[in-house]
Amino acid sequence: MVVRRRGRRPTGSGVPLTFEVIAETLRERIRSRRLQPGDALPTQAVLMREFGAASLTVQKAMALLKQDGWAVSRPGKGAFVAHHDHPEDDADDVDGPETATPVGGTTARVEVLERALADAVEQLADLRARVQALEAGGGKQGR
Repeated sequence: MVVRRRGRRPTGSGVPLTFEVIAETLRERIRSRRLQPGDALPTQAVLMREFGAASLTVQKAMALLKQDGWAVSRPGKGAFVAHHDHPEDDADDVDGPETATPVGGTTARVEVLERALADAVEQLADLRARVQALEAGGGKQGR
């Protein structure tokens, strides 16, 4: 499969970018069990040839898979299918991908916890800003 689309997606367009196509293709291979937990994902060179994509495009696809918990990196060895159930496979899962707990693999667990921590820090910063805005507004009203 060669995806010949380049550049930015037009606003409002439903056409996926090449890195999204690559990521979704790999997700489908995992869902269909052609790639099992612990299996090595295709190398960057293989994906570049298969999709006719640039190395940066493949890197973005892999980053997306890792971010969403579908893949983990092992330094010096490559990227592998993560050891956990994916929320998209289970309609009863209301937690979403960022709180899904991997069944195995310390790296996958650490990545999930790091994402959860980053989200919590962001929420705290938002709340802090809202409190400061309310306090600043309240002080002006009392005068």
